[in-house]
Amino acid sequence: MPLQLPSEIVVERFLPTARAMLAAALDARGFTQQAIADRLGVTQAAVSKYLNGDATTAPRLADDPRMQATVERIAAGFADGSMDDYEALGELLALVREFEDRGPICEIHEEEMPALQGLGCDLCIRGIDADVSEERAALASVRRAARRIADTPGLVEHIPNVGMNVGTALADASDALDVAAIPGRIHSLRGRVNVPSNPEFGASEHVATTILTAMRVDDSMRGALNLATSDAVLAAATAAGYDPVAFEAGYDGRAERLEARFRDAGRVPTVVYHEGAMGIEPITYVLAENAETAADTLCEIVAGIDGNAD
Repeated sequence: MPLQLPSEIVVERFLPTARAMLAAALDARGFTQQAIADRLGVTQAAVSKYLNGDATTAPRLADDPRMQATVERIAAGFADGSMDDYEALGELLALVREFEDRGPICEIHEEEMPALQGLGCDLCIRGIDADVSEERAALASVRRAARRIADTPGLVEHIPNVGMNVGTALADASDALDVAAIPGRIHSLRGRVNVPSNPEFGASEHVATTILTAMRVDDSMRGALNLATSDAVLAAATAAGYDPVAFEAGYDGRAERLEARFRDAGRVPTVVYHEGAMGIEPITYVLAENAETAADTLCEIVAGIDGNAD
């Protein structure tokens, strides 16, 4: 994976796009190619390329209304003499900062550097942030857990019809947006485990609810995953010493019922399950300190099922 600075995107994508758009806007206002070149600080040959559509530009930037408005403002200012080069530079720098702050430059940067994806990255604007470091750790935990799940023989048979998810919450998590999980869930596809995308925050509902409920009882229990409930899974979990705890399947008041079960048990159990209800598939949850540990526990349980032992 290349280590790319956002300034490279500014130089290689933003600047050529802005120059090409300004060249076209000034040409439409009757500027000669040489006059445009003098304004933009490029050669007349470069302006000719811009006007002939031969320059490489970034459509995502060119199509952005903020870019279009800035170009028109600068071109109009140059045409009527109300804006000088200093002011035009200020307009472009302000747009760059706006585009770097969760804007299209930020989006392109995430695509070029996947390690930034899902972080809500503010690195360009605010610098290194301890909160971002925690978010990175949570995303990495889910990423490793998903890889462990995908690489475990026999596990695909235990993915629910509704899909599996695995998550890790931030230490101060208050809602599902503070829980990293897999968007679109993990599914069985042609007999194999399919992990559709990299983890993101806010990508889970039921697994996130289970984690947040567990954290109200034991704030160290920040990871969980779900799988299909079966006699084989429950027997293997019991044999491994996890003593599964049952709860009612309904969605209404589920968090409150789960919390009550946890408090009755005096702890957050490693394995909790329900046996389904009308329109609700039977689901088992594995809870742990983080997603990776939950995945390790799941793999231990699956390995203990007859026919899947290593």
